[in-house]
Amino acid sequence: MERDGAARPAARLGPVTRSRVRRVSGSAVHDRRDDLATEEPLEIRLLAGGESRTVAITMRTPGADFELAAGFLHGEGIVGPGDIAAIGYCTDEDLDPEARYNTVTVRLTASRLPDLGAQARNFLTSSACGVCGTASLDALRDRCAVPAVRPPVGVSATTLYGLPDRLREAQGVFGRTGGLHAAGLFTPDGTPVAVREDVGRHNAVDKLVGWALLGGQAPLDRHVLLVSGRVGYEIMQKAASAGIQIVCAVSAPSSLAVDLAREFGVTLVGFLREERFNIYACTERIDVEQAAETP
Repeated sequence: MERDGAARPAARLGPVTRSRVRRVSGSAVHDRRDDLATEEPLEIRLLAGGESRTVAITMRTPGADFELAAGFLHGEGIVGPGDIAAIGYCTDEDLDPEARYNTVTVRLTASRLPDLGAQARNFLTSSACGVCGTASLDALRDRCAVPAVRPPVGVSATTLYGLPDRLREAQGVFGRTGGLHAAGLFTPDGTPVAVREDVGRHNAVDKLVGWALLGGQAPLDRHVLLVSGRVGYEIMQKAASAGIQIVCAVSAPSSLAVDLAREFGVTLVGFLREERFNIYACTERIDVEQAAETP
């Protein structure tokens, strides 16, 4: 099996992205640089007999992209041993160098593309090469309110410190199994409104948004969202769509989550635990209670 492509584009994102962050710990506040796990979309395309087709788009941390594409296709039953002739990044010259690294083309040994049938319905697909994610972002911009128009909401650092314990107290199934993620909605004063659990953190957020929609509680622009794990692009997309202005996580955000939060004016808090947290976007909504600023 070959690896297509000659000279590589000059720009390529690595697994780590540098960012600025405001760190709050107890009563101390200071700004610093921070490392984020890079999150970027990867479009997987099949090529055979002169025809090509996008079969999947997935969010990933750059690195081992060819292996990711091959493993995904094998796991879905699309390719087997000997079915891949070559794998390479997109070589379209009209694309930005960074975009070329977000598309992997898998050239098959077969003379024609396989009939994916019902499998194709399970994948997020796009007809654009190397710019996957653009369509969904444009759609998000269309349906999200302009941040400046939303009524302002703020929360104190002291209130944020108490949210993880309140979320944990409401995780009944986790207490019995130890194997679930949770997402919770809180008022700005820290009062729990709704908590949902699921094996997938994205599913838990979907359940909360569904609860709001079915119960006439949407939009959620007067609530704080806390998730039990990390925050990636998908969770930020769901939060922005629901009008949530403050998103918190007990773990880290990805680089794309931070970018999305800044673009849509959502305050993003990470590593919320043990009376400390980092603010990655829109710091003005968090009242740090006149804590001394350390250079």
